[in-house]
Amino acid sequence: MAFRSIAPMSDPVNPIDEPPPALTEPHHLLGAYLDYFRSVVPNKLDGLAEHELRTSRLPSGWTPLELLHHLTHVERRWLRWGFLGEAVDEPWGDRGPEDRWQVPESMSSAEVRARYEEQCAWSRATVAGVPLERRAATGGRFTTEAEAPTLGWILFHLLQEYARHAGQLDVVRELADGSVGE
Repeated sequence: MAFRSIAPMSDPVNPIDEPPPALTEPHHLLGAYLDYFRSVVPNKLDGLAEHELRTSRLPSGWTPLELLHHLTHVERRWLRWGFLGEAVDEPWGDRGPEDRWQVPESMSSAEVRARYEEQCAWSRATVAGVPLERRAATGGRFTTEAEAPTLGWILFHLLQEYARHAGQLDVVRELADGSVGE
């Protein structure tokens, strides 16, 4: 199964727009940029055949589908286990042998994407209206108040992780089929 098709390289299209420049409130601006990159990443996978989604083109060995699965767990680790301090089963569940990202063979690409979209929706709802200066709860990822970051720090950390991984997918996608652009 291929993700949605995209325009060929000769006709670059930007179906996802950055947040508007008039947006100034920090919480909304940060949320809008996170949503922007939350959309850019799966968009980079659209049009790739199942084989391409599960094939690595890089010496490190990760695949595009593994990266999407990884980001699902990143959101879960930082917001559910980290910010809320909830107990979670297998917080590092995106890791396989040799501490490498891994998608279980039994998990379809559609299931990986659905779990990603579900986690992003949960994350969005969880932080809506919560002050950026609120500290993460203890008892989950963080054992002491001194090591518990603010929600603002966590969201900026997520933003940099998304931006970095979106750039990596730019390269992988261009190597896979020549597609460039957001």
